[in-house]
Amino acid sequence: MKLILLGAPGAGKGTQAEVLCRKLGIPSISTGNILRAAIKDGTPTGLKAKSYIDAGALVPDEVIIGIVDERLAQDDCKNGYILDGVPRTIAQAEALEKAGITFDAVVSIEISEEEILRRMSGRRVCGACGASYNVDFVPPRVEGICDSCGGKLIQRKDDTPETVRERLKVYHTETEPLVDFYANRGLLRPVRSADTKEATTKAILDVLGIEK
Repeated sequence: MKLILLGAPGAGKGTQAEVLCRKLGIPSISTGNILRAAIKDGTPTGLKAKSYIDAGALVPDEVIIGIVDERLAQDDCKNGYILDGVPRTIAQAEALEKAGITFDAVVSIEISEEEILRRMSGRRVCGACGASYNVDFVPPRVEGICDSCGGKLIQRKDDTPETVRERLKVYHTETEPLVDFYANRGLLRPVRSADTKEATTKAILDVLGIEK
């Protein structure tokens, strides 16, 4: 099965991608990860991306799509894949179509802005070992202290309410139009984000018609 996961920052796309790739036996492909891997491996498209990054410029859509295309040609994608983080814009979605990259469904995880702000502003990370927590959902045993190493928990700048609001503005402008784009193609499968990770996974499998 070939899937795209859509949703605002904090909707749980990364978490659900990891769960689904284990359940379905297909790779979860994050744009950031494959971009770094292509640069590290020195692929032609990776070298092209590196030239833009080294110059302090944004990597153009055609280079991003080229790197996605390279990754999807690998053996582990023969039975399907989950894209997380691409497409981000209508232009990228159209470029994927032009490149002949097709999908069986586009799962849109729907969640209110209030809930996103609550989830993301509750995130904490250990400054020493990198372990992740959430004050509401996965709190540490001792407030502000990592269970694993005893390090101090910090809030990343990306997770402050001000930064989250800015990221949501960008999402509404650039990425949210993809909901209508894929709905018009009959591919959209909306799913309401549930209170637990497991309930959201079940809802996704249900809309995809998968029994697991």
